[in-house]
Amino acid sequence: MKLKQKPNSKPGLLTMLAVMVLAACLPSVVAQTGSVQGACKDVEGKPIVGAQVVWLNTDNGSKYTLKTDKKGNYFSLGVGMGKYNVSLNQDGKELFHYNAINVSSDQTTVDFNLQKEQENVAKGVGLTPEQLKQRQEEQAKQQKEVNTVKSLNEKLATAAQSSQAGDYEAAITTLNDATQVDPNRDLIWFKLADAYRDSVAKQADPAEKTKRLNSAITDYQKAIDLKKQAMGSGPVKPEDGKTLGAYYNNLGEVCGRAGNPDCAIQAYNNAAQANPAGAGQYYFNMGAVLTNANIANDPKLRQQAVDAFDKAIAADPTRADAYYWKGSNLIGLAVLKGDKMVAPDGTAEAFQKYLDLAPTGPHADEAKAMLAGLGASVETSYGKSKKSSKK
Repeated sequence: MKLKQKPNSKPGLLTMLAVMVLAACLPSVVAQTGSVQGACKDVEGKPIVGAQVVWLNTDNGSKYTLKTDKKGNYFSLGVGMGKYNVSLNQDGKELFHYNAINVSSDQTTVDFNLQKEQENVAKGVGLTPEQLKQRQEEQAKQQKEVNTVKSLNEKLATAAQSSQAGDYEAAITTLNDATQVDPNRDLIWFKLADAYRDSVAKQADPAEKTKRLNSAITDYQKAIDLKKQAMGSGPVKPEDGKTLGAYYNNLGEVCGRAGNPDCAIQAYNNAAQANPAGAGQYYFNMGAVLTNANIANDPKLRQQAVDAFDKAIAADPTRADAYYWKGSNLIGLAVLKGDKMVAPDGTAEAFQKYLDLAPTGPHADEAKAMLAGLGASVETSYGKSKKSSKK
């Protein structure tokens, strides 16, 4: 009779013992890790506090971000073994990094000494031949710039001394030499234009005066073009607008002296646009140039001068002289009706405002005389004085 096997029988004791023995013989699986540490110092050798040291495993992508303490140190246990790229970061920017750092079961130390690294870079330590060549070229370029600036500053100082002594010819020669050293410096062309402008008063020949005024116009324009080019190729500095305004202002003056009022008007408008804070002065200068240029009492120039002084007043309502010269130009547009002089509207008000702002100013007597001629009363914040009306 055969024995029948029972279904769902449990494994025998021997089988279970065999499995247990086999399991005991298998090696245990334990994670392989190490520890990392380091000290971080800035370019002055001071501890870098609160920075992030990032360990990135290049094999599996795992990342550890460690923060430096008050002494600039960092430390961590349980960092998986392998190859890492290690970077030092602060405020979202990488300060330095090392590649292919091996983490083993022992402690791994990676220090960041930015002062030392800066010195190494300056010496070319760790650079490829191409990088070293590029570094040397950059250093040579920087040294050339230092030498150029030094030479130009010396020439500017020499030219300034010559101009102050009234020797504009020497100043012009020195500044022309400076443009040969570097023709791309707006300040050099501006100073050269100033020297040509100032030298005009010493010329007896009208043709030579015109020639020098035209040279000044050309050189002011070069200075303007170079300044605008520099402003367009990099971040604009707070003083750039003021500098450009000064260039346009002087251009406006020589345009007026050269008998080109349209050029002057355009230059002063550009000055006000470049430097709105100086608009009151620029528009006043425009009015002055147009007033001085109007030797033939041209009504068009008179009105353009009035418009300029109105702009000066709008920019600076406290500028007393602007009111006086506005009134003077309006007087020039007056007409005689019988034996009475009739001036455009606003003439008396302009003189009156001048007296209100400057009751003892240099033009006070002239303003009062003009008001008397118009049959208007003189009123100031210091009192009123009635003038007899003309009949």
